[in-house]
Amino acid sequence: MNTLSQNNMNSRPIGFFDSGVGGLSVYSKFRKALPNENTLYFGDLLHLPYGNKSKEELIGYARNILNFYKKLDVKAVIIACNTSSAQAYNTIKNEYDFKIYPIIQSCAKVISEMNLTKIGVFATSATVKSLAYTKEIQKFNPQILVNEIACPDWVEIVEGGLLSSDISFKSVKKHLDEMVPFNPDKIILGCTHYPYLLDDLTKFYPKDKFIDPSGIFVDFIKSDLGFKLNQNDTIGDEKFFVSADAEKFINNGKIFYEVKNLPKIINLD
Repeated sequence: MNTLSQNNMNSRPIGFFDSGVGGLSVYSKFRKALPNENTLYFGDLLHLPYGNKSKEELIGYARNILNFYKKLDVKAVIIACNTSSAQAYNTIKNEYDFKIYPIIQSCAKVISEMNLTKIGVFATSATVKSLAYTKEIQKFNPQILVNEIACPDWVEIVEGGLLSSDISFKSVKKHLDEMVPFNPDKIILGCTHYPYLLDDLTKFYPKDKFIDPSGIFVDFIKSDLGFKLNQNDTIGDEKFFVSADAEKFINNGKIFYEVKNLPKIINLD
């Protein structure tokens, strides 16, 4: 392949998707690390929250979004959603001719090498049901004990603008009280919405106990893409899509990333 053709291939966009604004925690770090990349983001607010959906539903949502991205000629798709990584990735990973990066599987090896003996995980019900973090971490280090606890109301607390409310504090303390007897070395915030709750969590537990996987994830993607990264020295284009509630997406996402233009609403069902 000649240099011009290679550059054209490298300039193709990278797609992200999540059930809502949580994936912007990954997206924001990615844009800071790789500002020259052309990026697309799909927030599936129509089906929010993903955490209480069946495996079959989650696979269907993932396929619809990946088929949409295939039409847009992406070079890679980043599953910025722990629930989809846990429930859909293994089924759909070989169905496309572009690279797919799932957050759980991509981060597990790095986390397993952190010299930890006990790891807690706060995640959605669907992620906990799959035991994806336990399986992936113990694949690399069987000696690590993992305790996964479902926090089914946290996504709605974030999306509903209830941070630092009595509802949030009560829920955060309840789940920490479940986790603390396990005495974890670290607690993974195993849903991309959950870092939004960090200020509330740290009112009851030390901040250095929590792991936000998004930074680990971006470093892994950057290293893995390597020569396929965009070689242009201009700031990459951004496009945002949602399946519903474009204004809600902008308002709720401001904590992690300021989306300047109203996302286009796309119906993939």
